[in-house]
Amino acid sequence: MKIKSVSITNQVVEYLKENIESGDWVVGEKIPSENKLVEELGVSRSSIRTAVQYLIGLGVLKSYQGKGTYLVNSQVENWDETENKITSEDCKDIRQVLEFRKILEPGACRLAVGNCTDETIAALETYLEQMKIFQGDREKFVRADLKFHEVICRTSGNSLLEKSLHKVFVETRKNHEQMNELFGYDSGIFHHAAILEAFRNADGQSAYDSMEQHLKEALGKIPQ
Repeated sequence: MKIKSVSITNQVVEYLKENIESGDWVVGEKIPSENKLVEELGVSRSSIRTAVQYLIGLGVLKSYQGKGTYLVNSQVENWDETENKITSEDCKDIRQVLEFRKILEPGACRLAVGNCTDETIAALETYLEQMKIFQGDREKFVRADLKFHEVICRTSGNSLLEKSLHKVFVETRKNHEQMNELFGYDSGIFHHAAILEAFRNADGQSAYDSMEQHLKEALGKIPQ
């Protein structure tokens, strides 16, 4: 059996975690200074600083200039899950993003048609009209485009779909502006109009097919 070494920084993180979980450190209170932790643990200042910055990045600690570092969140039981969250890095590959969307969004369309209201139709009409108005203004066109898709995700009634796709839309807005330069405006307007028509007709299968075709065509335009 091989024994895995554990870095000093990871040991410091575990020490910080133990103090939080035990209640020794309370939300709103200042944690010991770097000097105090160096003295107490007998490790380098850089190891302390890296561990503290890690917890700041997770939203567990917060540093205030000239005041020190404070505990702002004691819910640490899900730290290990952070590596499975969608990140900006994950969304840099636009082909991967479109594949992800092609798997989820047609199904979201079908669900959304079943929950569709007059307000849903009005929102979709508004964003499609904005897309038409903003042809030539890539940033505003893409914003309206993604808002159209967000209405559908929200109307699906499935919070997992809504939250995961919203995260992807936020992370890829700039990439979609670059994609628009490649795809142009006409294709987006054509497919969004077809999706809207399916919603007006309460046709879940047509909405599914139109969204799938929209994303399939987008994928086909990505250079290999």
